[in-house]
Amino acid sequence: MTTFNDDFGQPIGFPLDGWTPPPLPPRATLSGEYCRVEPLDAARHADDFHAANQLEPDLRGWTYLTYGPFAAVEDCRSWAEKTATRNDYFCHALIDLESGKAAGLAAYMRIDAANGCIEIGGIKYTPLIAQQPAATEAMHLLIGNVFALGYRRCEWKCDALNAPSRAAALRLGFSYEGTFRQAVVSKGRNRDTSWYSITDREWPALRAVHEQWLAAENFDLQGQQIVRLSGLTAPLLRSEP
Repeated sequence: MTTFNDDFGQPIGFPLDGWTPPPLPPRATLSGEYCRVEPLDAARHADDFHAANQLEPDLRGWTYLTYGPFAAVEDCRSWAEKTATRNDYFCHALIDLESGKAAGLAAYMRIDAANGCIEIGGIKYTPLIAQQPAATEAMHLLIGNVFALGYRRCEWKCDALNAPSRAAALRLGFSYEGTFRQAVVSKGRNRDTSWYSITDREWPALRAVHEQWLAAENFDLQGQQIVRLSGLTAPLLRSEP
């Protein structure tokens, strides 16, 4: 790694010549081969999202989320109406192209344009896309859009006890940076928060392996993956921030 020093010989960060803070993400649609990512619209998405969640056998998918579960579709719709207008939390509906339904949610949050950083969070997959290429492609589209807009860093944070989310971060190529102890009070209980990130310098290599995994030739006639994404991203993870 190249090191930089100031006039006193002290080590300093690498220069950002011409750095300009990027714009806030526009509320725009992102399209892929398996899914479409749309700005959340309660009238168009809430009913389908709520119905897709009813396909789950229990409520364990909500344990680590700050919103939900919703007892009735009216509750989901009311939450979506309020959430869609927030300027600090850009929520997106994940549209499964096979069914045409809103099959999940994910948000841009903690948007820090001045420092070029965005977190992707609030992710809820329903059985329509969970563990399907559409779910991975949705994350690929959202991460790619972060860097296309000129941001320097994309973050993933989760409850340190949320093993599926921690595995998902690594699978997508987010490098682990550490755990903040007693960071949050959530639903009346303590939460230690694990931090992960992808930087703009790391994204080109990760984008290439994402695209390799998403390619049609990576799936057999039964739709099963041939090469695992975690195997492609593992060599690209950093052991240090």
